[in-house]
Amino acid sequence: MSEHPTPRPGKVAINLTTGLEDAERVTVALLMAVGAAEQGRETVTFLTKEAVRLTLPGTAVGVACDGCPPLADLTKRYEAAGGRFLVCPICFHAKQLREDQLIANAELGGTVQLWEWIGEGATTFSF
Repeated sequence: MSEHPTPRPGKVAINLTTGLEDAERVTVALLMAVGAAEQGRETVTFLTKEAVRLTLPGTAVGVACDGCPPLADLTKRYEAAGGRFLVCPICFHAKQLREDQLIANAELGGTVQLWEWIGEGATTFSF
């Protein structure tokens, strides 16, 4: 019987369109992102609409519900596991936000950059 190499975990792309106006949705998206990144999967969370604000320091804070983990803890775990945020530049600039204020694991990039990153494929989730 021949040995098979251990399969490398696949990429994960998560799309998040809501910000703190729906903190529970943000929590679920971050839980999915953290879970993927902590399993060693290359993970990117594509932020659009109000979600782009989550990449500004001090914004992703609070607890969405009784028993939910704090958003700040989830974002720290995500960064520590190598998770990245790709931030829609159209949404970001429409809100007149400053690029020099992005958190360390966030960068501006749109659909072209997302498709380039996905390459041959990724598991996707949308929130």
